[in-house]
Amino acid sequence: MTFDAPRLAELLAEHGIPSAAVGILRDGQRTEFAAGVKNVETSEPVTTGTVYQCGSMTKTWTALAFLQLVDEGKVDLDRPVRTYLPGFAVADPVTTAQVTPRQLLNHTNGIEEAYGDPGEGDDVCERMVENIAGAPQVFPLGHTHGYSAALGYAVLARVLEVADGKTWDDAMRDRLFRPMGLTSTNTRPEQADQAREATGHLVRSLAEGPIVTPIDYLPRAFGPGGGITSTIGEVLALAHVLLNDGVAPNGHRVLSAELLREMKNSRVPIPDPLMFGPEWALGLIVCDWNGETVYATDGSTVGQNSRLRILPELNTAVAMLTNGGPRESFYRTVFAEILAEHTIPSLPAPDPELKLDLERYVGVYERPGARYEVSAEAGQLRLTLAIDPTRAEFLRKPDRVHYELLPVSETLFLMPPTDPLEDTQSVAIYDFANGPAQYLHTNCRVHPRVTRA
Repeated sequence: MTFDAPRLAELLAEHGIPSAAVGILRDGQRTEFAAGVKNVETSEPVTTGTVYQCGSMTKTWTALAFLQLVDEGKVDLDRPVRTYLPGFAVADPVTTAQVTPRQLLNHTNGIEEAYGDPGEGDDVCERMVENIAGAPQVFPLGHTHGYSAALGYAVLARVLEVADGKTWDDAMRDRLFRPMGLTSTNTRPEQADQAREATGHLVRSLAEGPIVTPIDYLPRAFGPGGGITSTIGEVLALAHVLLNDGVAPNGHRVLSAELLREMKNSRVPIPDPLMFGPEWALGLIVCDWNGETVYATDGSTVGQNSRLRILPELNTAVAMLTNGGPRESFYRTVFAEILAEHTIPSLPAPDPELKLDLERYVGVYERPGARYEVSAEAGQLRLTLAIDPTRAEFLRKPDRVHYELLPVSETLFLMPPTDPLEDTQSVAIYDFANGPAQYLHTNCRVHPRVTRA
């Protein structure tokens, strides 16, 4: 099947997504197409020059800029952060003294995102570092993988700011965007061309369809971890760097080939490998597509999503930007058609014969803003997700949603959706060293056990 803009438009209609831009980079040749509307209220069509929010794909950009410091000999990945930020401190003295940039890049630092309100000023990263003096550990330093949405990369950005003597925003412009010849990639909403911006959308029901998001942009605290906006063509420029040993399409060397290999090959295992991949590198997810290594970087804001897959063996990259969801089912459908010669791994089937000691899993796993209650009922594990009441009211959902947990292995479970707008999710419940499971890991985020039931 030939994938083109009309086919993209068909899939957008099937999934209830306002628009998408898709880009393919194969053997250095770029193909781009777009379909849909920037805003359902204005019906203005998108183009390949439409600007979307990239969300956590930003982390890959920030990682590249930070690794330039390593290339320059200004930073060592394995020296303590305090080497570069002498005032850095969190509640745990071991983490305060020992946490390294590598552990921030690969999300094994374990620091809770307890950075308070750092404001919207140019000193946001500095204030975040100051505000975490009492931040507790979600898990001991280096013990497991647990995604840091904002804090980890804000600390890296602060190291970059101190080294360069400028804000993270300016450092990204001077280190990456301008040298690469990018004119539509920015870190601040006011820098983007508003006439070309896509508006984010949420879907509360199939009958209602997509509605404009009530939150235009993420707070500035998420900048280094989620604040970049870009076009599909300029996301492919990032892909070009990752495919071509650190060299941008215009010939500018962004990173040495040695450091780019380090970026890809320095890896830690992910407790829940089913949804994204088995390992996390330095600003990249490492996927296993039936024995082939594929690198990924994804992102989501409140109403926009980004996906990028790097296939070194094919010298190919595929990227997609959307201004609505669902996320995983749409991405898999589009990428599977584009990459027809490859099979994107699907989620495994549950194992109905697996016998588990259910009591080892029962308990409450919680962090600020997220609470998962695992119970055993009639020989079956179930999970109750507590949703913030304000969010639940806006989405017209109950504030407690109940799911089945279907075992794939002793630690991995599938969580089928209860809503046609949702995708099946995967969950890891693991670490039985002290008897009952100590952690629940889903959507890359880890939640420690806080009580039994």
